[in-house]
Amino acid sequence: MTNLSVNINKIALLRNSRGANFPNLLEVAKDCEIFGADGITVHPRPDQRHVRFDDIPQLKSSVKTEFNIEGNPTADFMKLVLENSPHQCTLVPDAEQALTSDNGWDTITHQSFLKDICAELNEKGIRVSIFVNSDPKMVEAAKSTGAERIEFYTGPYAKNFTKNPEAAIRDYIIAANTANELGIGINAGHDLNLYNLKFFKLHIPSLLEVSIGHALVVDAIYYGLHNTVQMYKNCLK
Repeated sequence: MTNLSVNINKIALLRNSRGANFPNLLEVAKDCEIFGADGITVHPRPDQRHVRFDDIPQLKSSVKTEFNIEGNPTADFMKLVLENSPHQCTLVPDAEQALTSDNGWDTITHQSFLKDICAELNEKGIRVSIFVNSDPKMVEAAKSTGAERIEFYTGPYAKNFTKNPEAAIRDYIIAANTANELGIGINAGHDLNLYNLKFFKLHIPSLLEVSIGHALVVDAIYYGLHNTVQMYKNCLK
C-alpha cells in the first residue's frame, strides 16, 4: 500500500493569518496521524508564510510517523534539516518567492550540487528524495546523485487528467519504469486529489508515498479531517 503523508503547510498558513496558535499545528499533525496518515510533510519557505523554522523542532519531537521536510536546499534550509534529522528530506528547486512548487530539478545540470547535498544528508542518516518531472533522463541523473527516492512533480498530470487520463499518465509510467529498473524509490506530489489519485496509483503500482496538502485541507472543510484522511487512504488501497 502507498503511504499518505499529509502536508500541513496550509494549516500553518491559516494559523499565521491571525498571529496566534490557532489552529494548533502540533495538534493537527497528531490528529492526522491518529486518523490514519502515514507521515507528516512540511515545506518551510524562506518567507515563513507557512510552516516556520521554529515549528520544526517541536514537530520533530511530536510526530510519531514519518517526518518529511521538503524545500530548496539553501544554507539556512540545510542547517534546519541537519539539526532536526527528519526521516526524509525532499529537495525541491523552488525560487525564493515561488507561490508553490512548479517544476522538478534538472538533475543533469545540477548533478554536482545535488551529489554534495545528498552526501551531507545521507551522512546524518536522512533519506533523500529529489523532486523531478516525468522524464527518464532526469530520473537516471537523480539516481546518480545518491538519492534513495524521487518525487514526481504531478502538476502536469493533474492539469491534463480531466481531458485525457491515459495521456496524462503516459510519461509517468515510462519514467516510473526507468526508476524501477534503476532501483530508486518513487514518491509523488502536487495537485493530487480525490478525483485523480486512485488512477495515478493504479498505473504506478510501485508508488511508495504521496504527499498531499492543499487539496486535502480543502476537502476537510467539507468532509472533516478524519473522514478526508480516510478517503485519501482509500484511494491508495
